[in-house]
Amino acid sequence: MNWLTISVLAQVILGTSAVFDKILLGRKFFNPFVYAFWLGVLGVFSAVLLPFGFQAVSFQLIGVAFLAGAFFILAIFFLFYALDLSEASQTLPVIGGISPLFTLIFSYFLLGSWLGSGDLAAFLIIISGALILFAVEKKEIRKSALFLILLSSLFFGASNVLSKIVFEAGNFVSGFFWIKIGGVLSALLFLVFKKYRRQILDSSRRNLTSHYFLYLANRIYAGIGSALVGLAIFLSYQPALVDAVQSFKYVIIFLAALVLLKERFYGKILVGKLLATIFISFGIFLIAVIGYARAIPIDKSRPIVWGLTYSTKFAGQLGLNWQEAYGKILAELKPKKVRLVAYWDEIEKERGSFDFSKTDWLLQKTKEGGAPVILAIGLKAPRWPEFHAPDWARSMSVEDRENALREYLKKVIERYKNESLIESWQIENEPFLRFGERLKRGEDFLEREISAVKSIDDKKPVLITDSGEFGLWYKAAKKGDVFGTTMYRKVHAKALGWLFGNIEYPIGPEHFRLKEKIIRFLINDFTKKFIVIELQAEPWSKIALEKITYDEQIKLFSLDYFADTIRYAKETGFDEYYFWGAEWWYFIKEKYQDSRYWNFAKTIFNQ
Repeated sequence: MNWLTISVLAQVILGTSAVFDKILLGRKFFNPFVYAFWLGVLGVFSAVLLPFGFQAVSFQLIGVAFLAGAFFILAIFFLFYALDLSEASQTLPVIGGISPLFTLIFSYFLLGSWLGSGDLAAFLIIISGALILFAVEKKEIRKSALFLILLSSLFFGASNVLSKIVFEAGNFVSGFFWIKIGGVLSALLFLVFKKYRRQILDSSRRNLTSHYFLYLANRIYAGIGSALVGLAIFLSYQPALVDAVQSFKYVIIFLAALVLLKERFYGKILVGKLLATIFISFGIFLIAVIGYARAIPIDKSRPIVWGLTYSTKFAGQLGLNWQEAYGKILAELKPKKVRLVAYWDEIEKERGSFDFSKTDWLLQKTKEGGAPVILAIGLKAPRWPEFHAPDWARSMSVEDRENALREYLKKVIERYKNESLIESWQIENEPFLRFGERLKRGEDFLEREISAVKSIDDKKPVLITDSGEFGLWYKAAKKGDVFGTTMYRKVHAKALGWLFGNIEYPIGPEHFRLKEKIIRFLINDFTKKFIVIELQAEPWSKIALEKITYDEQIKLFSLDYFADTIRYAKETGFDEYYFWGAEWWYFIKEKYQDSRYWNFAKTIFNQ
């Protein structure tokens, strides 16, 4: 059972316990302060866990545990005072929204831990749900109550993070016991104050005798929930997520109020509570999905094939001799596989006149090293401006241009269908992604191109690609014999680049593992080959690379980031990757005498 399941179960217990608490407090069985006192003292029952794994820990760790327990009692103390000044429907959701924020902040400073992008999104969705519950209430919260709520949230956050520190240094049973004993000792300190001691003793004499068993039973029940929260913190990588999941308790309270207490909600309040329930439930679902993605196993010892894409156009754009550069790449880097591009606007500069000399040379040169080739063909091909139509085809009608395109495709396939070096045809490049220059496409253009290619060569598989970050993958994976995804991490966003410059996509390797699982299920094909056709290994700049300084280029894509990209790629679980950037490695080696990227890539290809 993972931490999320345990945490949700804990909130079900605590939520139903809170419903009973509402009955008890509503009938004035207990003074709220006394209630907090007994909540702390009853922590002594944590001793029942000692036979299940208690071990000795250092006095220093016991001190941290006592502090965690004391902070928890202080949080409860301020919580119940806030409840005494305001409605529970106001106080509890605000704490549910603020306490996780304090936990996250303390985690950052004390644990050096933050949330991944997906977890952060889920976290914000959940606490938004909690704050919606507060927003729909008609009454304004008093400033004094708000101050107490902030104090309670602060101490809850500190207690959660200190508890995590204790758990990481020892085991769960020992840590939980000492934390609860810290709470017991802190609660007993209240007896030092005559005013509080009198309230506790008077309340016990008046109320506890007649309702003792109800109270004790509910405290034991809630204690189980509390222990499960501790276990969830122990198992989780980030206590802020466990704290955020506490908002599910309010969903349970809302549903219990409807079903058990027969409370009725109308208008804005009903809509708000339903909306909050959706937010909180969806946030928890999102955490579960992300957790599942992280748990998808990958074979870390699997053999990985490292290839690269080579573009004669990009080499020329960088001012390189494209033949010399490609020869050096093959001879020195020795990639295991290569993707080449048969650009339409280079092969058929004049309509009906086909010049294959450049593609012939590339294939012949590649054959010397024996690296298998993916040959990319189509209107949309690798490298800017994406659409590579001859000038004469741009002014054509869509139908005429598509017909001319298929004629070019047929000529390419007829010429190279018997070339054993070519292992697959890539038809179009990310055909479903709207990016770069755009030319209007004909209806069912991709299906017609695939059909045209297969009518001439039905032996070599067809590769269809899609964006790793924005593509849905389904159509591309369904239509192709092989599917290829791109993998870019740091880009210049067109919409936000003016404000933030280059940004890193907030997605982890698990994004690709999960996406592959889902798509394979949807297309009902668990054996189809999935590869990474473009693995970013060069800077992404809003200005052409050859027009920015060397320092700017290195800042946009450092060698350390290159190494981290390799780590990231391996964790996505694929077994075939094609680098995007070999021309740039050669460019900075020749122009700036920086061979670090070149040499690093060489070590990757030699693995």
